[in-house]
Amino acid sequence: MAQLVIGPLLRHVDASTASIWVETSDPCTVTVTAGAEQSTERTFTVHGHHYAIVDVPVSEPVPYQIHLGDEAVWPLETMDPSVIRPVDRLNKVVFGSCRTSVPHDTAHTITHGVDTLFAFGHALTVHDELPDLLIMLGDQVYADEPSKEMLDYIKSRRGDQEPIGEIADFEEYAELYRQAWNDPEIRWLLSTVPTTMIFDDHDLRDDWNTSKDWRAQMARVPWWPRRVVAGLGAYWVYQHLGNLSPAERAADEVYTKLRAGEGDGAAVLDAFAQQADADPSTSRWSYARDFGDTRLIMLDSRCARHLEPRERSMLDATEWAWLEEVLADPPARVLVGSSVPILLPAGIHYIEAWNEALADGAWGKTVARWMEKARQAVDLEHWAAFRRSFDRLLKMLAASGTTVMLLSGDVHYSYVARVKGLPIYQLVCSPIRNPLSRTLRLANVIAQFGVATLLGGLIARTAKLPKPPVRWRITDGPWFPNALATLTQEDGTHVVRWETPTVLDDPPKLKEVARVELTPIR
Repeated sequence: MAQLVIGPLLRHVDASTASIWVETSDPCTVTVTAGAEQSTERTFTVHGHHYAIVDVPVSEPVPYQIHLGDEAVWPLETMDPSVIRPVDRLNKVVFGSCRTSVPHDTAHTITHGVDTLFAFGHALTVHDELPDLLIMLGDQVYADEPSKEMLDYIKSRRGDQEPIGEIADFEEYAELYRQAWNDPEIRWLLSTVPTTMIFDDHDLRDDWNTSKDWRAQMARVPWWPRRVVAGLGAYWVYQHLGNLSPAERAADEVYTKLRAGEGDGAAVLDAFAQQADADPSTSRWSYARDFGDTRLIMLDSRCARHLEPRERSMLDATEWAWLEEVLADPPARVLVGSSVPILLPAGIHYIEAWNEALADGAWGKTVARWMEKARQAVDLEHWAAFRRSFDRLLKMLAASGTTVMLLSGDVHYSYVARVKGLPIYQLVCSPIRNPLSRTLRLANVIAQFGVATLLGGLIARTAKLPKPPVRWRITDGPWFPNALATLTQEDGTHVVRWETPTVLDDPPKLKEVARVELTPIR
């Protein structure tokens, strides 16, 4: 008898259709019943694991049930019913990034803090004003920093075979996702709040695609080709597939082949993942969706990078062409999701742009080699480190004539940046659960908001860098606690709240870290 292994996850939801994703223990038919509507889908198989994504019509808020074959498996008796609500506008959006999946005991609370996603799921009920969308901005799993439980699983499979202390293949990724998403509170949350996702480096490995040199170094590592194929394949199954609308999924060649196949589709998925890594222009992980007066654009700022020195670009030519298309004739509000921040503290922005110029040979080959080492050592890889891409994107956003909110994570602290004279805002929320140490917090405040602000512009001039196309500054923050951010529209005003879990309460409660109303700087 088939059972649920992971899920259900409520993924793509619009005004008329909801997509529910599951992993099951055995091949089976998956039936979703939502009120008077019922939809059925047969599972497909990859690397011995079985998945389905079921599209069900919705016209009003309604609880739903799931059957595997003839067996009712959801909702569980211990949980509130899961509910689908049609989404035609984004009035309330929750976002964040960087979540390590470790136990919720005292020892791990000391080292990792309280899990904000866990606390949020525990606090939320179907009687609350539920978010219209949960945006997960990268590092949903840490393939290079697994928990002790995950390490025990790895050791039981392959002992001390390389990579030691890291994920090796699809089977281990499947277990990594299971451990990340199967806490009851998180499971209920993901079954009831629509989610959309994009990867960052730790979903594959720290510093993934930092530079051409990084790729060359990793290509010489014997286990890396298997890892990157497994990582991208697992991302496609566990995260990307649910980002797509039913129409986009129906046009997806990989999904079509997997659904039509009789046996295990591992070869199909692995071939796709290998090609996506070797030539990013052959696939697109970025996507866009419209919700009334809002367009959500989720950017792949990892796999789509063009890394040739002196030609570095955050997005390749194919991706830029797609972005220009989706930014044409925008609605009143555009949300741009990028796992790495676009607007950094100004001093750090200049330092990253300066490092790129020197790594490209502005001061000669010897300095270029040292700057490349520094690029990798201290993570100089944000949009500023692809300066031409930063300039191009900001010019496009400034010319769009619409309100733009840039949603990002990655840096393990939260803040607001505002562009002078334009309704463009950078909203950063990180981490969900992976805080910086006190020492690193202090170092970030000093380096990024003190010394670097003074020196950054000066050293940028030594490489003869042009001024950025816009001016901006950090207006609120930084805040360092584990957090989730909520963006709402209140009486025509955009308001962002950051909330963090309390440490002493059991179960944890959420308390407000900051509340910011967004008005452009003149």
